[in-house]
This record gives sequence, structure tokens and C-alpha cells, in this order.
Amino acid sequence: MAIDRILASLLTRADTGARLVVMAGAALMVVVVAAQVVMRYVFNGSFDWADEVSRIAFVWTIFMAIPLGIRDGTHVGIELLVSRLPVRLRRLVARLTSALAAMMMAVVSWISIGVASATWSERLGSIDITSSVFFFPIIAGSLHAALHLVRLALSPQVTGP
Repeated sequence: MAIDRILASLLTRADTGARLVVMAGAALMVVVVAAQVVMRYVFNGSFDWADEVSRIAFVWTIFMAIPLGIRDGTHVGIELLVSRLPVRLRRLVARLTSALAAMMMAVVSWISIGVASATWSERLGSIDITSSVFFFPIIAGSLHAALHLVRLALSPQVTGP
């Protein structure tokens, strides 16, 4: 299927980018928080910007990791009822839930774009950037997750007993 190949190629690139952002965000959090601890307890001072930078890195890390969890199937799922269904019905349920979840991710992205637009003029206190920076990973992560969910809706990964 041509759509599946195009989607797979796009998702491979997006996954690589997301993985790099997650690694960079985690590393940045560790460095900034460690430096802040050293500054407070060794030098009795602090960086004004450390709290906001570590929060930004945390939000980016979490929301960019969500699509990677969807891709790997590592998010929590309850299969008590679904695991007892025949394989064909399980595949149908997987398609429907993936399609519904993709639509929900599209809504999250759309609403986040609106909120980011509304808060664009607000600035963060210690670093002079827009407060909308917290919504960028939500927009990107939910769109990326929606693409993974669309792919799962087109060809679900259902295994039989």
C-alpha cells in the first residue's frame, strides 16, 4: 500500500527527530538541575533562569516521547475483554480505537494551536521568550502521535492466541 509506505517513511523521520529532542531535553534537565543544586548548596546562590529552562525541557521531553510510546506499544492498555475476542474482532476494535485516538490527538493539536496563539504575547519571567513555548511540544507531539495512530488504524498490530 503506497499510503503505508509514505506514512512509514514520514514517521521514521519524525521518530528520529523526536528521539533526539527527548535525549537533548533529558540531558538539559540533568545539567541544569545539577548546576542549580551545586549553585545553591556550594556557592549559596542560584540561576534565575534554571527553573523555567528545566520546566521547558521537561514538557518537551514528555510530549515528544508520547508518540514513541505509541509506536512501541508501551502505553498502558487494558485488554481484559479485548484479549478474549476472536482475532478478526480484535483487529476491528484495534482499528476503531486507533482511529478514535487519532481524532482526539488532532483535536488536542488544534486546541493547542489556539491556546498558543492566545498566549503568544505573554513572556516568561526570567527568560525573554513567549510562554507559548510550552504548547509547541503539545502541538508537535499530538500530531506525531495522530500519525502513528492513523498507521495503526490502517494496519493494526494484533496478535492471536
